[in-house]
Parts: sequence; C-alpha cells; structure tokens
Amino acid sequence: MTEAKGRPTPKRKDAEKARITPRLAPATNRSEKKAQKLASRQARVLARQAFMRGEENALPPRDRGPVRRFVRNYVDARRSIGEFFLPIVMLVLFLTVIPIAWVQFASIMLMYSALLFSVVDGIFLTRKIKKEVTRRFPNEPTKGLGMYGWLRSTQVRRLRAPQPQVKAGEQI
Repeated sequence: MTEAKGRPTPKRKDAEKARITPRLAPATNRSEKKAQKLASRQARVLARQAFMRGEENALPPRDRGPVRRFVRNYVDARRSIGEFFLPIVMLVLFLTVIPIAWVQFASIMLMYSALLFSVVDGIFLTRKIKKEVTRRFPNEPTKGLGMYGWLRSTQVRRLRAPQPQVKAGEQI
C-alpha cells in the first residue's frame, strides 16, 4: 500500500498555469517596464546606426563579407538610370493627370524608356560585377552578386541601406 502524499491534488487550471512560464519574465512594476522598454529602444537605435554605417557585425547575412562590400562600393561609385526610376515614375504620375494627350503619351514613353534603360544597364552591370569579382576574389562564388548589385543600383542613393561608403565617380 502507498502512502498518502499529504496534500490535496491541485485543480487542473492551477497545474497548467504553474507549468506554463512566460517567455520573457515580466517586470514587476511600471518603472521596471519603462526602463526595459527604454533600454530595448536604445539598443535598436544603436543597432540600426551600426547597420547604416555598414559595420560587419550589424549587417544581415545577405550583406556580409568582403565580396558584398566590394559590390556595394562598386555600385555606389557609379550613377545609373535605375536610381532615377522612382523620381521619373512620380513625375509620370503627375504628368498623366494633365488632360493633354501628347503630354500623357510622352510621360508614359519616358517611364517605359527609363525602365528599358534600367534593365539594359542592369544586365551590363551584372556582367561587369561578376567579371570584376572573379578578377579580385578568384576563389569566391559569384552566384547572386549581379542581382544584389543591380537591385542596389535601382534604389535612390539616399535611401540605400547600408549607406554608400564611396562617392559617385570615385575609383575603387
């Protein structure tokens, strides 16, 4: 015969509640919560600033490494039609509101020609990037580098993340 445990069996909801532990231990009072929130916000701001400066430890895996840094600098050292595509589209949106047929047609043609030039520039840029990476980093794979560079070249220069480390026209 077994001995009695010496206490009543807990209710099911009490047993489940005791078993479940919160992922983050909650702060016991408002001032601690506020301090945790402030510290978390400051950590995020510092991490964002490090990312925008291009610090290696703050970059996501897709942007890390000397080859990706070279591609970013290679793209940032040149001007391309792709970086002006968004402002051109905004201009086209404004011009298509004007009720004059030839203005609307010309603005649409401007947009499509900018898109075409951007794609052609992207093809040539991809080939140049792969050729230059193969020359400078002989043992590194080039898969995905062309698209990485082309997508960066289509962003407005001021909005690129991480921020450009070289000026346009600078030799790298």
